[in-house]
Amino acid sequence: MRLSGLEARKRFAAARVARLATAGADGQPLVVPVTFAVEAGSTPDEAGSTPAEAGGEPRELGSAGGDRGGAGPPATIVTVVDHKPKSTRTGLRRLRDIHANPLVSLLVDHYDDDWARLWWTRADGLASIVEVGDPRHAAAVAALSVRYRQYRQVPPTGPAIIVAVTRWSGWSYSVSPPPT
Repeated sequence: MRLSGLEARKRFAAARVARLATAGADGQPLVVPVTFAVEAGSTPDEAGSTPAEAGGEPRELGSAGGDRGGAGPPATIVTVVDHKPKSTRTGLRRLRDIHANPLVSLLVDHYDDDWARLWWTRADGLASIVEVGDPRHAAAVAALSVRYRQYRQVPPTGPAIIVAVTRWSGWSYSVSPPPT
């Protein structure tokens, strides 16, 4: 069953890890696991539109400027290159891909041997990269530190990836919410 945008966002935000999908100028895909935080966005008004859709200005962090297809409120997803071992810190392919092609997707899923509990949710959006010293970087690190105690101990100092979500989508085998 198709999930509403609001339900997709709710399940996504509750997850601990997502998969970030990028593609560079050559079209080669890359998928990597990432820690993330969903920044609070505006919520639809009584008419179902967001402030950006109603002609308002999108906010710098916390609003994606609307959700195409009416799939729920806008949001911003943040992730930061952290201290965990990587092949390189500054030349990561995901960063090169985003510079060449800012269209990205992030996927969260739940598998269970009881297939009635299967679900997935995806956030599509436009990514930008911000460096240390930019206020958006500090906001991303702060949001991640709330979710992950490891970042309170060792704050990330690598570039931040900020994704302005343009669409939430998802699927669930059943309409029942996932177990808590």
